[in-house]
Amino acid sequence: MDDRVVIALFRHGVTEENKRKAYLGWNDSPLSPEIKDFVISKSYEHYYSSDLQRCVQTGERLFSNASIKLLKELREMNFGKWEGKTYEELKDNVHYRNWLKAPTIHLPPDGEPYHEFTRRVDSGWTKITGELLTSNLKSCAVITHGGVIRYLLSRFAPDRKEFWTWQVNHDQGYELIFERDSLRRGERCILLLEVPLTAKGHG
Repeated sequence: MDDRVVIALFRHGVTEENKRKAYLGWNDSPLSPEIKDFVISKSYEHYYSSDLQRCVQTGERLFSNASIKLLKELREMNFGKWEGKTYEELKDNVHYRNWLKAPTIHLPPDGEPYHEFTRRVDSGWTKITGELLTSNLKSCAVITHGGVIRYLLSRFAPDRKEFWTWQVNHDQGYELIFERDSLRRGERCILLLEVPLTAKGHG
């Protein structure tokens, strides 16, 4: 196990906008009170987070004694003028329907193109893995967003699956376990484990 590196990905807690099923990218929304009820039994050597407050606050609650490095590169996709809108509000919009069919080609008005989003996330990933490898660390946790985690799983999970096929819940994280040399080469991890968040008083 000495040559293995664990990178854990956690989605921020449920927000009020998430409850409305609204698009939430660079805008922020208060965390729902129930996140206070969740704990995690694991710890890691280093911690990273999106700089948006819903991730910062989630990290502080899950890893209360940790020093967390904030990276803007770990932000969710910017949904532009669709921020705060729901499917019901947008479903009759032709541009929106085209984006749902081909999100890598179309983009929200004043929003972020998919290729810019993935390039940004790749830049953040390079910073994280570079620090892990340079410092010879064996584990880290990343608190970020659903879209970021889907993209990273589509790139690095052992099973090749498309972006939208990954289910990324608020009450569960993923651990990607890499051989150190494979991580250095940008290859897929060798093992993917689910990490549930446990409600207080239930184990």
